[in-house]
Amino acid sequence: MAHFWQDPPPQHVFELSEAGVAYAQGSHTGFRPLPAGALKASPSADNLVKMDAAAALVAGIAPGAGSKKNRPAAVLLPDAAARVAVLDFDSFPDSPEDQLSLVRFRVKKTIPFDIDSAAVSFYRQPGTNCKGKIEVVAVTVALEVLARYEALFRNAGFHPGEVTISALSALNLYSGDEPAILAKLAGQTLTVMVVAGGKLKLFRCLPLEESPHTQAFEEEILRILYPTFAYAEDELGLPVKRLIVCGLEEVPKGLPCQAEPLHSKLGVLTAFNAGLLGYLEAAS
Repeated sequence: MAHFWQDPPPQHVFELSEAGVAYAQGSHTGFRPLPAGALKASPSADNLVKMDAAAALVAGIAPGAGSKKNRPAAVLLPDAAARVAVLDFDSFPDSPEDQLSLVRFRVKKTIPFDIDSAAVSFYRQPGTNCKGKIEVVAVTVALEVLARYEALFRNAGFHPGEVTISALSALNLYSGDEPAILAKLAGQTLTVMVVAGGKLKLFRCLPLEESPHTQAFEEEILRILYPTFAYAEDELGLPVKRLIVCGLEEVPKGLPCQAEPLHSKLGVLTAFNAGLLGYLEAAS
């Protein structure tokens, strides 16, 4: 995916998940677990259930609360904390204000919170699709959810000047032009993305109900992935022959291609630091 910044990336990058906080300070990276239940990713409810525990963990990574000069930081939220949509338009306004108004109008009926109390960011993908449509990726976050995350870092002496979500940053780790499906499992959340020609074509983030490491769990994942292959082939007009996985220890059998793991040249990749490593690779 394209770089979203013009200035050098910040020295501090954080990726949050229900499991913990992955972080980078310059070239040093690490991960610290959160207590069980401290964070519950949701697009419409407070995510930081145990704010004090999260605050203590962040402050322990890079102490600096009370500093007169807040340190710039990039913050990657859990996928389930936001809503992502790939929108298509016959035409798209030139004015940024008109563009934002149009995007907000399109997403307002697809989000579980009031659009008037939401932060909306969007990115126009280059070119047009095969049907002559202009494609725009829109990310919507409830202001209440966003404010709590930002407060977590401001109270620790950071300025969270860039906020995005894990899966969109993890897309930087896939550089192929051929159509592919990326499946990222983090805890009980499965994020599925269809990409082709350097563009995002589909984004789905779904909670899983079955218990991990069971046959029912594998079948639930299969029920999500198999229709995604069918959709991608119908939408793109050709079969998808690559499945890139992150966080899946075992891939359900019966899919139309073999799975291959997502890789990063900057370190060992897990479901809880894929966004962080993707962000760092895009910045390098």
